[in-house]
Amino acid sequence: MATYAIGDIQGCFDPFMRLLEKLRFRPDRDKLWLAGDMVHRGHDSLSTLRFLYKHRAQVTAVLGNHDLHLLALAHGAKSLTDKERDLAKVLRAKDADKLLHWLQKQPLVVHKKGFTMVHAGIPPMWSVTKAVELSREVHQALSDDAMAKAYFYGMYGNEPHCWNDHLVGVERLRSITNYFTRMRFCKEDGTLDLVTKRGADAGHDGYRPWFSHKRRKTRNDKILFGHWAALEGRADTPNVYALDTGCVWGGYLTAMRLSDEKFFCTDCGL
Repeated sequence: MATYAIGDIQGCFDPFMRLLEKLRFRPDRDKLWLAGDMVHRGHDSLSTLRFLYKHRAQVTAVLGNHDLHLLALAHGAKSLTDKERDLAKVLRAKDADKLLHWLQKQPLVVHKKGFTMVHAGIPPMWSVTKAVELSREVHQALSDDAMAKAYFYGMYGNEPHCWNDHLVGVERLRSITNYFTRMRFCKEDGTLDLVTKRGADAGHDGYRPWFSHKRRKTRNDKILFGHWAALEGRADTPNVYALDTGCVWGGYLTAMRLSDEKFFCTDCGL
């Protein structure tokens, strides 16, 4: 039995199937960990979700910003744009309710088997224990219909720029969500730059990649993350594994086998 952690699929269903074939993945034996952004921008988010739902007993997933956007659309918090035809197919599918219900049940952080998986990262001032606790707050909100609706309507926005333990309500949930699903650059105290999206060398004025702060509380923990395609799979930091290698942009889809930390990839020409 093997467990494979896979970066952002983003609806690239055919490359996903090719990667599983390369891994010789067997759902009766192997497990999949998905680092978020399972949907959006690719050509077949619906088939991707259907496959994951069918094999949900073998799947461990965290939510990414694009997954949350799909759920926000489903809750009426945002309107579809002309460029979101792939997501429209999901929302209009006969089995949309069960697929989206499954998606909404996924957490923002998973910690087991000696690894912690999150879509974007964990800011320097939070330990893994703290991250799991805060992830649970959002998970609980998503488990309640009224709270979930308020959450999605208030989810969008870059503020507050820095964490404060005294934050409450939707503002608190938005802050947690931004760290776990949108963060790239931040200061040591967690102040976020949610605008800069280039590679790790684009840091400025004390803003550094979240994983490069020397006093980061998770520096001794193994962290799997996606989200940052510009890294091209290279965080160059011990215990930090960047899994988003830009499949949707014509790059690669990457998997890491947890048992020996070996990487596998497949070309994402569509």
